[in-house]
Amino acid sequence: MREFIDAGKNKETAVLVALINQQQSEQQTREYLNELAFLTSTLGVETLKMFTQKLENPDVRTFVGKGKLEEISTYVKAMEIDMVIFDDDLTPSQLRNLEKNLEVTIYDRSLLILEIFLKRAKTSQARTQVELARYQYLLPRLTRMWTHLERQRGGTGTRGGAGEKEIETDRRIIRDKIALLKKKLNKIDQQNATQRKSRSAITRVALVGYTNVGKSTLMTLLSKSNVFAEDKLFATVDSTVRKVVINHIPFLLSDTVGFIRKLPHTLIESFKSTLDEVREADILIHLVDVSHPGFEEQIDIVNSTLKEINASNKPTLLVFNKIDQYRRILEESDENIYLNGEENLTLIQKHYATKKNLTSVCISAKYQENLDELRDKLGKMVAKRHYTIYPNYLKNEIY
Repeated sequence: MREFIDAGKNKETAVLVALINQQQSEQQTREYLNELAFLTSTLGVETLKMFTQKLENPDVRTFVGKGKLEEISTYVKAMEIDMVIFDDDLTPSQLRNLEKNLEVTIYDRSLLILEIFLKRAKTSQARTQVELARYQYLLPRLTRMWTHLERQRGGTGTRGGAGEKEIETDRRIIRDKIALLKKKLNKIDQQNATQRKSRSAITRVALVGYTNVGKSTLMTLLSKSNVFAEDKLFATVDSTVRKVVINHIPFLLSDTVGFIRKLPHTLIESFKSTLDEVREADILIHLVDVSHPGFEEQIDIVNSTLKEINASNKPTLLVFNKIDQYRRILEESDENIYLNGEENLTLIQKHYATKKNLTSVCISAKYQENLDELRDKLGKMVAKRHYTIYPNYLKNEIY
């Protein structure tokens, strides 16, 4: 695994770029840039400045307009910035033109996410999945970025050129690697399919949600086992499965990768085997960070991703997490002065019960608040599924 820290610097530096248009307001753009900064920090890179421009459609050549590009270039050179990161995906021509004009490494949102996944992946399966997605994404975009990503010597900034002949050679190398990775992944998928088939006699529950909402923390509480949890995006990339028992009924609980806005399609396709834990689950626990100002949009993003992988029509328990933070934010705000935190949470639950027909519960995984209510509601859903598998199971042993 390559290092992102230059021996001559404490940390790599970056500036972030996004557009404001009819699809996203200035406030939304700021929220998206804050998330992009969190992603950048997860990679180990420090964000020094954010640039925005009101532009209805991205410039076909350089994404931003000429004046904004000059402004970015001036800042990048003055501050010796290592990379410029865009909150949208760039076309191959935009990428080439931006590298030529700015003379630093250029990332777009998808590549940044792919790099984080590669850094986070621990198992052979996860690394194979991410590498395949990354090569598929890079193939049509080969520029000096390839030199930066694969042939680095020292720091991450690249101010030289790879040469057209070398790029053509690299394209052939990447195609060969893609073929080998697909073959390896098919073998892993077959093994995983066999393992999942052997679990068909037990109820399966999958934790889903936006990244960094607390899935791994909840997994640890429910399974009473150590699961890696960290306050960073995509702390969990590898799928984790644990056996849990509620009211004497056993079930398998899986914690998989968190979803995020604009999750690269190549990544979704490559993670098919891992996402099969979600697709083949009997019940979903959709965990939500209710303290996040955009939690409703995050719910929609997760639901859209579930629909994309054909896993949307499943019994779902909606769990609003981080109610401790939600209460504190509400207390410090001048808004919602006529309602307290509990009344607001009740209204949120009622909304999703009436509009979406979903059972929900509000918890704080960090402070273990309302976990008994969560276990009770989850236990009833698991029991209902369990009785369909074992109709002669003695119910009076449970209740």
